[in-house]
Amino acid sequence: MADTSNFRNGLIIKFKNNLYSIVEFQHVKPGKGGAFVRSTLKNLKTGRVLDNTFRAGEKIEIVRVERKKYQYLYRESDSLVCMDNETYEQINVPVEVFGDTVNFLKESEEVEILFNGTEIISVDTPVFAVLKVVETEPGFKGNTATGAVKPAKLETGVQINVPLFINADDTLKVDTRTGEYVERVKS
Repeated sequence: MADTSNFRNGLIIKFKNNLYSIVEFQHVKPGKGGAFVRSTLKNLKTGRVLDNTFRAGEKIEIVRVERKKYQYLYRESDSLVCMDNETYEQINVPVEVFGDTVNFLKESEEVEILFNGTEIISVDTPVFAVLKVVETEPGFKGNTATGAVKPAKLETGVQINVPLFINADDTLKVDTRTGEYVERVKS
């Protein structure tokens, strides 16, 4: 068992029967009253962020987690088959663990899986994906200033909004956290 003096960014703790990562924290010693620790915690399952105040020296349970690099191989009904990059062992990871980032994942993409023992806590996918446009209305040269958008279907099957000048077969950089177009990639 540890206490708040062990806090550091990225530390995984058990709080209210859930696993949280410490995003940031600040030890506060007011003129009156006891010291406390103001913290921002991120739920590893839901991704929700919450602010919490702990009393200085309050006992916390630190959870030892393991991060391993895997390669996404293919989708199998409601799970994704991933292969350990070191042992070549394959595991099935439920789609819901990936969240919306699964829509931007191409086969053979590398992901990082967080384990608590054998339980999969979360999956970190690349922040940006480079994907090809397979279907969209024809683009127009010079139509860059309006800020208007149109739908485009990407090679993974997901549909996003893109600027009017984007054409089919263009390669795009997409933010996997928001699902938004970032830029066109020159090939």
